[in-house]
Amino acid sequence: MDATRIEEVIGEFVQLRKRGTNHVGCCPFHNEKTPSFSVSPAKGIYKCFGCGDSGNAVGFLMKHEHYTYPEALRWLAAKYNIEIEEEKLTEEQIERNNERDALFHVSEFAQKYFASLLYDNEMGTAVGLGYFHERGLTDKVIKDFGLGYCLDEWSNFTDHARKNGYSDNVLQKTGLTIFKDDGKSYDRFRGRVMFPIYSVSGRVLGFSGRILSKEKSPAKYVNSPDSEIYNKSHILYGLYQAKNAISRQDKCYLVEGNIDVISMYQSGVENTVASCGTSLTVEQVRLMRRYTKNVTVLYDGDSAGIKAAFRAVNMLFEEGMHVRVVLFPDGEDPDSYARKYGSTQLQEYLKDNETNFILFKTKILIEEIKGDPIRKAEVLSDIVKTIALVPDMMERTEYVRLCASHLQMPEQTLQTELAKELNRRLRATADHKPDPNDKDLNDTATQDTPEKKEEKPAVKITTPFMLNPAEYQERKIINLLLNYGNEKLTFDDKDEAGNAVKIEYTVAQVVVGDILNDQLTFDDPLCQAIFNEYAECIQRGETCINAQRFAEHTDVQVRDMAIAMMMEDYSISDNWWKKKQIAVPTPEQCVKSDVEESLLNFKLKKLDKRIDDLDRQFAYTSGEEDKLILVAEKMHLVKLRQQIGAELKRVYV
Repeated sequence: MDATRIEEVIGEFVQLRKRGTNHVGCCPFHNEKTPSFSVSPAKGIYKCFGCGDSGNAVGFLMKHEHYTYPEALRWLAAKYNIEIEEEKLTEEQIERNNERDALFHVSEFAQKYFASLLYDNEMGTAVGLGYFHERGLTDKVIKDFGLGYCLDEWSNFTDHARKNGYSDNVLQKTGLTIFKDDGKSYDRFRGRVMFPIYSVSGRVLGFSGRILSKEKSPAKYVNSPDSEIYNKSHILYGLYQAKNAISRQDKCYLVEGNIDVISMYQSGVENTVASCGTSLTVEQVRLMRRYTKNVTVLYDGDSAGIKAAFRAVNMLFEEGMHVRVVLFPDGEDPDSYARKYGSTQLQEYLKDNETNFILFKTKILIEEIKGDPIRKAEVLSDIVKTIALVPDMMERTEYVRLCASHLQMPEQTLQTELAKELNRRLRATADHKPDPNDKDLNDTATQDTPEKKEEKPAVKITTPFMLNPAEYQERKIINLLLNYGNEKLTFDDKDEAGNAVKIEYTVAQVVVGDILNDQLTFDDPLCQAIFNEYAECIQRGETCINAQRFAEHTDVQVRDMAIAMMMEDYSISDNWWKKKQIAVPTPEQCVKSDVEESLLNFKLKKLDKRIDDLDRQFAYTSGEEDKLILVAEKMHLVKLRQQIGAELKRVYV
């Protein structure tokens, strides 16, 4: 990473031109004519102000080239001639790698053999190819997906593989052949049409076979068992064929079955995938997210289809996906609808019936209420739990507004319930413990950190009660930490003898020390998270904190906010002096005054909020003694506000 020059890396894929201290170009992740994609060589990060994407050189390669993290590092190492020291493989590792290669080879051999039977074998053509044609699939699509047929004979494929040199051990481990205790063997997929399952790079990993007979005893679908090369919970069917369309359209359709994927593909909706014979898993969602954050779930229109959609979508939200849903008419699925109405009408139906999932779920559940207040409370709880899964605070706020309207209840009620759910979820996490001094759900809590074991003071964090957008002043303070945190500020002081001396503190030391000393917290959880990390570093005695850590942050929202702030590129025009003879100070020259003013404004905002809270409490307080306590506290806060206002040269009455 030290050797990497981000403008050189991105410059291999995007045409950049210098503008000020940064480089700009058209974003490669969305279509645009006016450049909004900015690269900062000094900070080693990029940011698109059009689509919002951001990151460092590794993140760019992972998104643009769909590399894994190790693959991106290897690419950079090769570019900058950095030798990667690999561990010397043991004999056991070499043997395992050889076995993996053998599993790949026999799987690819099987796919080619099954595919050839469709056209070169009389039974394969009559039964296998006949089935696919009956489903409306063209020969081109059949070949694009590598479809095939396994003859309805006891060991046709096994015998053929043995003749071509494949061992029983390899056949057994791929699951292509089943071996009995008495030594006899038979083809797992005999009498089935074959759907090969590919890796993202196009290698055959396993198979899904569909029975064609109408007997009730055999399973309709049989899938390859998990093996050294195949894990069904980590694979999406059709992703190899769909990945380019998903990236190009920044959208993915998620369906239930293999044939649905193929029918959608043939109908022109190429950006379609399905889970491989299993309920949707976190690994599958993360694989999808490598290509897009936008997913539309397609399910049957019956009650089972709706419940299936409900189960799958929560996981999508938790992984930061933007989820929409399309339900087909009762009795229809993507495959049957495409065959009945054609590709044009299918695409129009998808476009016209796509609905935001949370609003869709709200409307469905409202129909079940039927004037029952108990059921309405249950529905409210269900909807709140789904909204709480959405990572983005702004999205949650909008969902609260829209769902409150549909449920015909005050928005404040939904906000309160959502805040309780968010607090409950946060307190349930393993790395969070409630403050023993707290009695209220909305008070602050202490974060259990490694430093706590060393008896260092814990950093205070807060959980959001009201879902309000982050205010300007909070972001201003975080902006100062990220961009000027290591800048040194000089202050006047006196030594033990009373002599005037100069002392130096970094911006981060001043900001963190002042806020912790006053026990203040941020309303915006992202600002609080960034502040917490700075506070932990300061308490460990670190004097220089590299803001680049946030460009690689594990929390995507924290990373995006930090990069957006770090990419702000303001410069003072020379024309102020050249044409008007006005000397305008640069941002760097104003850091000290900026820090002092921002901290005072931050405190004022907190005082205003607390005074407002006291006014609201006063309206609901009946005891005279309690009222006097509130009045006394308010008078104290008003006095503090007047003092801070005087420092800012403002008058408060």
